[in-house]
Amino acid sequence: MTATETPHSENLSLPFDDAGFEQFQSKLQEPEWLTQSRKTSWQDFQCSEWPTRKEEDWMRSDLRGFKLERYDLPYSTLADFGTAGIPCWLAEGVDFAGSMQILDGVTIQETVNEAAAAQGVVFGDLSRLSSEHSELVQAHLHQTVAADQNRFAALHAATWSGGQLLYVPKGVCLDQPVHVAVGMTDGRVDTGHTLIVVEDGAEATFLYESNSSSAEAAGLHLGGVEIIVKPGGHLRYVNLQDWGRKVWHFAHQRASVDRDATLQWTIAAIGSRFSQVGQKVSLVGEGAYSQVNGVMFTQEKQQLTYNTVQHHHAAHCRSDFLYKSALQDKSRTVWRGMIAVDPGAQKTDGYQRNDNLLLSDQSRADSIPGLEILADDVRCTHGSTSGKVDEELIFYAQSRGFTRKEAVRMIVTGFFQQIFDRITIESVREALGLSIARQVREYS
Repeated sequence: MTATETPHSENLSLPFDDAGFEQFQSKLQEPEWLTQSRKTSWQDFQCSEWPTRKEEDWMRSDLRGFKLERYDLPYSTLADFGTAGIPCWLAEGVDFAGSMQILDGVTIQETVNEAAAAQGVVFGDLSRLSSEHSELVQAHLHQTVAADQNRFAALHAATWSGGQLLYVPKGVCLDQPVHVAVGMTDGRVDTGHTLIVVEDGAEATFLYESNSSSAEAAGLHLGGVEIIVKPGGHLRYVNLQDWGRKVWHFAHQRASVDRDATLQWTIAAIGSRFSQVGQKVSLVGEGAYSQVNGVMFTQEKQQLTYNTVQHHHAAHCRSDFLYKSALQDKSRTVWRGMIAVDPGAQKTDGYQRNDNLLLSDQSRADSIPGLEILADDVRCTHGSTSGKVDEELIFYAQSRGFTRKEAVRMIVTGFFQQIFDRITIESVREALGLSIARQVREYS
């Protein structure tokens, strides 16, 4: 294995203002084009306003409790995952072609398997690689996630840190997955950006997880994900989000899938106080296929909002989105899905579904599927369901010797089983199942 250890600097305070941004950028060793890109995005951030409920994607989001001035820009820490108490659920029992650890927005460890590196695979810290592979990064960074999309996107584009790049050359099959573990200590910030480029006929598996130092930790995440799968490429991408219950989580996630390429994207959203995620998959070449599996579990006063789009640009493409959520206490989920079909995207096959299991009388699930079809030879279906746990099922399990908590855990696990069955990575299925089981409390 080849490894790179990122040196630490002294801890300092970098507020989200002009002086803090200048100090933050002065510590980066990046090419001039990226420096200018950051400055432009910072100006866009300053000239824009926070989203309001007048905007369709944000009309069910309450940002009154969010105060940017409570946080500082990412800076290095003297801690590591062990001393910070950051778990790694997806790393158990798996050998990786490469791995990274990012803590409080700073890369603290990265390794690359020598066999993968010999095949031309590039994996590691995005900021560092923007200098070593400048043309590659410049050609793809912010090409699917627009930096001027809204104020959160502009702020992220200006201040991202601890990002990751995975580049898989043409025809290379990466047999082992790469793993990225992102940790955040109480009150800190993560602004990580993930850039994945899978060239023609290449294959890869990318496992990403984000965890806080404790279940009650506070913090701020401003994230971005860009996935580019070129003709004939295949990618499996897993994202497990388990931030502390006082973390504000904002992310823009985009994927472009080209001709005869496939993408299997699995999302598990468990943590955070509030999440607002915009996820879009664009099928840009004929014969492209995407499958998105979403698992959400909420409790207390959490709110998770996911706005998803499956955009069919080309003909003969298939997209399959399935989101399931279970809600406890006074928590809330918002899922707004859209299948968009362009005029030339004939023979489209699009499917989306959202199912919600309410474990409390005070929980709420908003489910808004939608279609925008501009072609006349397509098959597009959508639907959603919401309901409570059947008391007869609980009674039946208790009559067989199970406690009420055990019965509810089995029912919730069974509710998510349809998604687990779609996941082709055994270790991920087990990790997600255990993550859900840890969250279930006694249903009343």
